[in-house]
Amino acid sequence: MGRPGDFSRLAAQVLALALAVGVCTPALAGVPGFAEVRAAHRPSDVTILDRHGVPVQTLRADPRARRLAWVPLEAVSPVLLQAVVLSEDRRFWEHSGVDWGAVARSAFANLWNTRTRGASTLTMQLAGLIDEDLARPAGGRSVVQKLGQVVVARELESGWRKHEILEAYLNLVPLRGEIVGIDALAQTLFGKHPRGLDAHEAAITAALVRAPQADADTVGRRACGVLELMKRDCTGVRGLAAQALARRGGMPLGEQIAPHFARQVVGPDAPPQVRTTLDAGVQRVAVRQLRAQLAELSGRHVEDGAVVVLDNASGEVRAWVGSVGAGSSAAEVDGVLARRQPGSTIKPFVYGLAFERRLLTPASLLDDSPAQVATGTGVYRPQNYDRSYKGWVSARTALGSSLNVPALRVSLMLPPDALHERLNALGMALPQTGGWYGHALALGSGDVTLLALTNAYRALARGGLHSAPVLQPVQATRTSPGSSTDGGRATRVLDPATAHLVGDILADPSARTLTFGLDSALVTRGFAAVKTGTSKDMRDNWCIGYTDRYTVGVWVGNASGAPMRAVSGVSGAAPVWQALVRHLHAGQPSRAPPPPPGVQRVRLERVGEHEPGREELFIAGTAPVPGSAGAGALVAQATARPIGISSPADGSVYALDPDLPPQVQRIRFEGEAGTWVLGGRRLGQGAALRWTPQPGRHELKLLDGRGRTLQTVRFEVRAPGRQPNQP
Repeated sequence: MGRPGDFSRLAAQVLALALAVGVCTPALAGVPGFAEVRAAHRPSDVTILDRHGVPVQTLRADPRARRLAWVPLEAVSPVLLQAVVLSEDRRFWEHSGVDWGAVARSAFANLWNTRTRGASTLTMQLAGLIDEDLARPAGGRSVVQKLGQVVVARELESGWRKHEILEAYLNLVPLRGEIVGIDALAQTLFGKHPRGLDAHEAAITAALVRAPQADADTVGRRACGVLELMKRDCTGVRGLAAQALARRGGMPLGEQIAPHFARQVVGPDAPPQVRTTLDAGVQRVAVRQLRAQLAELSGRHVEDGAVVVLDNASGEVRAWVGSVGAGSSAAEVDGVLARRQPGSTIKPFVYGLAFERRLLTPASLLDDSPAQVATGTGVYRPQNYDRSYKGWVSARTALGSSLNVPALRVSLMLPPDALHERLNALGMALPQTGGWYGHALALGSGDVTLLALTNAYRALARGGLHSAPVLQPVQATRTSPGSSTDGGRATRVLDPATAHLVGDILADPSARTLTFGLDSALVTRGFAAVKTGTSKDMRDNWCIGYTDRYTVGVWVGNASGAPMRAVSGVSGAAPVWQALVRHLHAGQPSRAPPPPPGVQRVRLERVGEHEPGREELFIAGTAPVPGSAGAGALVAQATARPIGISSPADGSVYALDPDLPPQVQRIRFEGEAGTWVLGGRRLGQGAALRWTPQPGRHELKLLDGRGRTLQTVRFEVRAPGRQPNQP
């Protein structure tokens, strides 16, 4: 029992508190307004919006606490408002910030050591939430802090409306664990938005406001007490409390269809909402079609896949699916950015380079027969997918039907570094040198990402112009009709005529008949240039193609690198690609682009043994005489002469003979006729050159008539008793 002196002291404290509030309130300044507090609210989760403002994903950005977007009072269940007010501050709508009756009752109860509800009103609690100096410490507030809390509460009541105070409190109050605010609690515990909470859920929430970390039994008991204040039945509330507190996952609510893309656009200082270039409708179709196809392929040991859709003109990403989520063997791995071997999807760039260098035309004949190439690790013998050979075929048929041996023969016409440089210019960022890959690069031995490969095909769609993909909207730039909308960021990598020839072949159903037949998943209602690819040992399967407006890339396989079973490009990735193209052009079929200047059409009476006559496209100056049999002689001529540097081979090591005079020792440079440059110094011109060797490591270049590098090789000359590069 308390002593009379205790009672006198408590009464004096209450009186002093009241007098202090009356004196200090007029002088108080600096309490923020409601609009200021609401504007300062920062959710812990960033909401990703599509290009139309539709939410497609939320991403946790602040690990310290879980706060969601500010919820207006009208979006909160009325029974929740009733439960919180009855539980925390019954006279909230009547007092002016301080409930003096509650203060007196609390003081009297403390005098007699009686446990009772605290005297802090909702307004006083809000004062502690918006002012860190007034926040409740672990040991309780001091008299000075209580005084400050009361003063700020009075100021809030004089400058804010009651409903603003209650709204701010519900958004800022710390709740269970890391949860802050009513929206995060409602979604975490009940899987609902605050407007959907019923009376039992509202009572549990009010109980957690009073005791956030209480166990389920305590929360259920207190929730029952709140329901009694609300004059409602509390049957089943304890079981509901236990179920809610044990709930995991499922938060936040709303569409979650772009988790991997969200990581690319959310930085450390991201605003609460980030508008992106995604199209929610296209993203949904991409996710749905990929999941359906992987379910169809589950019996063939296929678990993972990825999709990306780009707008041709702007480079904006319309869909980005890094994986299919829970069904994936590696759901967190972003298949759009993972490096994989692209297989035959590289071939269009091999043929394009040969067309551009006038080494080949679409009508040129290539020999599809067994071949082998010596490499640093042995002999390489390429085979076609069906392990058969077609004999002499045109370059159009060889590319359209994705024949491997002809592609290798074309790569042998090119300097090894030429294809490597072209792929890197298209943004593929190959991690090794051209010499490291060798001629296998033409068959897709270099690891690339789905995003980079799809964007390289987008360069073909744009007539050879390359620019980086765009993930967030940029300010529109005025452009002339039919030109790029990427703000001048594009660089020319291929000439328009070359890009058009490659696209025309990839869009030609008859060119792919040998391998794919006339009816396959590559056939669309309108124009579409498309190519499939399968990497070594069936580890990766691709389908990349473009229409007049979009470029679509699809990959399926296994993130682990395990091989698939009996899956080809046309049966694996192509059905997803076809479904997306159908959706993208549901209202307007794609139209074939007109030929650019520098492309001519010639009628050929015959193209080899097995291909009938047809009209063929040529880069100006490479077409045969109209009515002739074709351009097979062009290939024979190209393969008859050395291409690039034939000697020395890249990586060669020469040793000077100490028993021979240095002036009689020579290294012979051989290859295509051109200008020879060693270490930046021109040595001479021609198809062969003799050079007096100097000890050290050297870089030899061969330039064509225009000064372009045909090939670069590196070799070493060693002398007895000297280290490399030692004078």
